[in-house]
Amino acid sequence: MTDEEVKAPVPAHRRFRLRRRRKRWSDEHRLKVYTLWIMLTGLAMAWVAPILGLDVDKLSGEPTWLLLTEINGWVVPALPFWFAGMGVFTVSYVIVVRAIVAGSDYDRHLLVSGLIALALSLIGVGWTAGPMVAWLGLVAVRYPLHKVLLVSLVALPLASIRSDGTISLIVFLNVWLALTIVWANRFQVWLWKVVKAANEGRDAQARLAVTEERLRFARDMHDLVGHSLSAIAVKTELAGKLATRDAERAAAEMGEVHGLAREALREIRMAVRGYRTVELGDELRSVRSVLEAASIRCTLELPDADLPDELNTLLAWLVREGTTNVLRHSEATRCRITVGMEGDKVVLEMTNDGASVRQPNDRQGSGLAGMTERTAALGGSLTAGPVVSGGFLLRAVVPVEGIS
Repeated sequence: MTDEEVKAPVPAHRRFRLRRRRKRWSDEHRLKVYTLWIMLTGLAMAWVAPILGLDVDKLSGEPTWLLLTEINGWVVPALPFWFAGMGVFTVSYVIVVRAIVAGSDYDRHLLVSGLIALALSLIGVGWTAGPMVAWLGLVAVRYPLHKVLLVSLVALPLASIRSDGTISLIVFLNVWLALTIVWANRFQVWLWKVVKAANEGRDAQARLAVTEERLRFARDMHDLVGHSLSAIAVKTELAGKLATRDAERAAAEMGEVHGLAREALREIRMAVRGYRTVELGDELRSVRSVLEAASIRCTLELPDADLPDELNTLLAWLVREGTTNVLRHSEATRCRITVGMEGDKVVLEMTNDGASVRQPNDRQGSGLAGMTERTAALGGSLTAGPVVSGGFLLRAVVPVEGIS
């Protein structure tokens, strides 16, 4: 894969649309939409069933919601009351569903929707069991199943009572068949919570990797600076005592202090730039373990020839940085890492099928920028961005000649 295949920087307005599309079609968001629609099935059934004539008056043969109903001695059309009651129930039902998916509190709205469903059942307008069945599907998500079944044994026969005081066998059987909504809702919400927890664990794993790297760097800096400064403190104290008695020896001690300071400065620069020796093979094995733990299939291709230590370390750092970006900024399911030779140059390519929303040109982090500088210090080049064929590519080309 050549550098020309890497796309040019994406304009800001296109990045915004890309971010919205990725949010819309990510696996987590897609499952969230599925969960919402599945949980709204009970509500749809409560609306559609009477229209399809599931509740038919045994005397007239007409759906009950088209007939007249008696409320407080007044004989009035049933249709307006059915629409009014179902409208309020729908609003309350949707609020509860959204709260369930969002993980917020919904007990008050669940109680309100249950009272509305019970009121529709007692009035006897329309398919009275519909709202009650839909409501039980929500209760099953919030409370244990044995409590839901207990409520069902009381509420469902009540919801199946017709306006003339009889129980419709057809409605009763359809209501019990609709109890599958209870199990469907419970399973779908459980699946949604599992996927959400997995994604949160993936993010936590990425944060943990960053934290561990910071701790490692802090330990390295402590070892380097602590040892060097301790030696410098001892030498300078000795030189101060010898200054009045043995100037020649004091000068020698200060010369050693100067050497220690320069050595400490060199080691600190090496640590900051990431030039301390890191074994590429060990890093690749660690990276594959981390990616596979995050459900990302990882494929490795390595060269047969040994690489210089300095180049080996640089590639290991590039792989580590690329892996961090995959975990934090993409939704990849596959990652391929290849290290090969092209003439007298070593080429590292990391590709994944989850193109990062954040581009290197966004200047939102110094990771890739720092890697670019380190690669350039060895005469190489680093490119990163979405590719024409799909996915994301990080590619580094470094000459072998002149590297120890």
